[in-house]
Amino acid sequence: MLAMGLAQGTAVAGSAAPAAGTGARAAAADDPYTQAFLTQYGKIKASANGYFSPDGLPYHSVETLMVEAPDHGHQTTSEAVSFWMWLEAAYGRVTGDWAPFNAAWAVAEKTIIPQHADQSTADSYNPSAPATYAPEHPLPSGYPSALDGTVKVGTDPLATELASSYGTMDVYGMHWLMDLDNVYGYGNKPGTGGESGPGTGASYINTYQRGAQESVWETVPQPTTDLFKYGGPNGYLDLFVGDASYAKQWKYTNAPDADARAVQAAYWAYRWASAQGKASQVSASVAKAAKMGDYLRYAMFDKYFKRVGDCTDPASCPAATGRDSQHYLLSWYYAWGGAAAGSGGGWAWRIGDGASHQGYQNPLAAWALSNVPSLTPKSATARSDWSKSLTRQLEFLTWLQSSEGAFAGGCTNSWEGSYSKPPAGTPTFYGMAYDWQPVYHDPPSNNWFGFQAWGMERLAAYYHETGNATAEAVLSKWVAWASSETTVGADGSFRFPSTLNWTGQPDTWNAANPGSNAGLHVKVVDYANDVGVGAAYVKTLTYYAAKSGDEDAAALAKALLDAMALNATDKGISVPETRKDYNRFNDEVYIPAGWSGTMPNGDPIEPGSTFIDIRSWYRDDPDWPKVQAYLDGGAAPTFTYHRFWAQAALALAFAIYAELLVEGGGTGGDTEAPTAPAGLTVTATTSNSVSLSWSASTDNVAVTGYDVYRNGVLAGNATTRTFTDTGLAAATGYSYAVAARDAGGNTSALSAAVTATTKSGGSTGTGAVKIQYKNNDSSTGDNQIRMGLQVVNTGSAPIDLSTVKVRYWFTADGGPSTFGTYCDYAALGSSNITHSVVAVSSPKTGADRYLEVGFTGGAGTLAAGASTGEVQLRLNKSDWSNFNETNDYSRAANTAYADASKVGAYVAGTLAWGVEP
Repeated sequence: MLAMGLAQGTAVAGSAAPAAGTGARAAAADDPYTQAFLTQYGKIKASANGYFSPDGLPYHSVETLMVEAPDHGHQTTSEAVSFWMWLEAAYGRVTGDWAPFNAAWAVAEKTIIPQHADQSTADSYNPSAPATYAPEHPLPSGYPSALDGTVKVGTDPLATELASSYGTMDVYGMHWLMDLDNVYGYGNKPGTGGESGPGTGASYINTYQRGAQESVWETVPQPTTDLFKYGGPNGYLDLFVGDASYAKQWKYTNAPDADARAVQAAYWAYRWASAQGKASQVSASVAKAAKMGDYLRYAMFDKYFKRVGDCTDPASCPAATGRDSQHYLLSWYYAWGGAAAGSGGGWAWRIGDGASHQGYQNPLAAWALSNVPSLTPKSATARSDWSKSLTRQLEFLTWLQSSEGAFAGGCTNSWEGSYSKPPAGTPTFYGMAYDWQPVYHDPPSNNWFGFQAWGMERLAAYYHETGNATAEAVLSKWVAWASSETTVGADGSFRFPSTLNWTGQPDTWNAANPGSNAGLHVKVVDYANDVGVGAAYVKTLTYYAAKSGDEDAAALAKALLDAMALNATDKGISVPETRKDYNRFNDEVYIPAGWSGTMPNGDPIEPGSTFIDIRSWYRDDPDWPKVQAYLDGGAAPTFTYHRFWAQAALALAFAIYAELLVEGGGTGGDTEAPTAPAGLTVTATTSNSVSLSWSASTDNVAVTGYDVYRNGVLAGNATTRTFTDTGLAAATGYSYAVAARDAGGNTSALSAAVTATTKSGGSTGTGAVKIQYKNNDSSTGDNQIRMGLQVVNTGSAPIDLSTVKVRYWFTADGGPSTFGTYCDYAALGSSNITHSVVAVSSPKTGADRYLEVGFTGGAGTLAAGASTGEVQLRLNKSDWSNFNETNDYSRAANTAYADASKVGAYVAGTLAWGVEP
């Protein structure tokens, strides 16, 4: 029997009226779930409840004694900040007041997003040498890990493009962890780039640096700006990395799922504000989210920019150029750092990550960044990157779905973090090895049901907005499994999975013919009633039910929401937790023999130190006696925690349920789908692409875009009535269909399908474009290389120029490794041309560098048969020393434009013209 629903017109048990000044609702708040949202919001924002720090950031929890991912309740994470942004977006929908949403972004920019002073030497970064390789090790005792400059690393293809788009080499992303009360005492205050020590004010900190087995109980926290004031003689650096000498430095780590959730929140804000006629009120914050999404692409790259796929030895796995290092998934982190200001050295580094977890993927954010104009990032390749990421994420989830419906762990491009060889028989996803517990092992990272609920909430939101058929198929199977493992009692009790156990493995991924994963199974080991996980679960069910019409899913969402509401407290909604893991306060923290140092409060750090030894201030916490009694042999302590992310998620669950299943839509109640596209036609084929066009669909409001399906799987999205599907196999048949969608999230039926067969491949990669070149400098020995280039569309369909890259190969002939590049004239406008010099990973005769020329989104499309017109380019070495162009691979003597087979053209990363050296 399901729990009683919230009574119409009544408040949640234990609730209070919204705090004064919170604003009036834009539409009548006459349903109990909207009232429940406002009550929960009021509790979170009430200063007496203690959710926010003096700097205006949400604490991880109201309570201070808490060890899980953060090791103190009054730290915060970028995830908490992203939930805050989403909470304020929902408040804007309900009240019409968008000031709190904008304030959340403003606070984030002053605090958790490092300012220029906090990354002051970022402009020293060299994209051709992004970082020095250091292998990861299975156990903390394997550290420090020695830097190894003999292992080749690849080239960063994003840095120059991002710097051109935003006029800075600073990275715009949230650092994942802050000590808001500065209990550690490092004093890494935002905006100072310093280490001011104990005192009030928020401080950046970091942790988790020593392999997959390092649990929170085995970490040594460290300052993000390490000026050697604390720790040992080299600060904390030599606990993690082995080097001949150490330099004072700054470093930050990004949690991609949090930045993606911030983008997700901005999408909802834009959608809801637009429905109120207030889009201009959130436009500046939405633009910040688009910028964050631009930099978030670092999560799509291998850690050291090595080739993705079959990378099983650090020495032989090739360093990548271009997009060969891009896996297009949201990995566990990206990170960046550099020399501390005034330390006497100018250097900086950036890394991605090759390990990707199913629970971190965010199809809604990928869709918004590639389809919503207000969220389209500035950089030329960002939209196409996110479009491909959307397809790849949907494939990833399909690959990992077990026979029962739950999702297995993920994959890695670097087995054990050291590019080792996986066990024989390990399945792969685009050449990356399956890992049932990617990233961390204590406890195993995919055993927590919360990652299932978090990931499926994002997929369900994407499905609600687009009606995507792949998302629907995956969701329906997961919802059936999760529902079968969920119970809600007549007394309001509830439980759902908590810990999972995995056996078997998925089939190796075949995009053309996905396997059934008949040998991959999940079993529920135990159950729980965690309200934060429950809130994500309710949101998943709500989005899914609202779009699919599944009445059972809607009923279960309501039953769980009503049951959780019965656990109201003065501070929110919470259930007691018994923390048996708190016996690990006495766990030893590995410190290498011979190493000693001190924490800012004087706690010694030495071999044999325990978690509590280097955090002695925990003994002053009001709740410590409960833990000490447990350590002395008593019962495990019980706490009633109020985690910010969980309380915000509960508020959002009320609001989303009210919007979609009580109000019936919330943005006008549009439930009418567009007509199916007609006239789908294949307009061109090459050896690796198919171009399509179709007639416009109609809708009662407006068609906002189209989804293109290849062999029943989403291949990409379009806002116009043309689409080119790239990266295909030569001489292969494909089937295509197209669906239209509108702003209300309604999706049409599929069009009639068409088939297309790609052409046979050729060694030169000849495709739908060609390059014409002329020599603009007759001298072969001066200090500049000058040329004219133009791109000609030889196909029968338009080409998005932002997907086109041109490479002119040459030799540096000694001198420095940095270059100046210039566009002196372009018929399309010089501001629409990008240009940079890239080092060739495996130099060839006549080619150890190439000038890569691209186009911004402002260049638009190139019509069939048309030319870009002339683009005049030149480059020089930073010391202006002379070149010797006589043996340069791409150079020719012609002074009038002519076809140039030694200048390469790439469309969406695939060679379409020319012969590489």
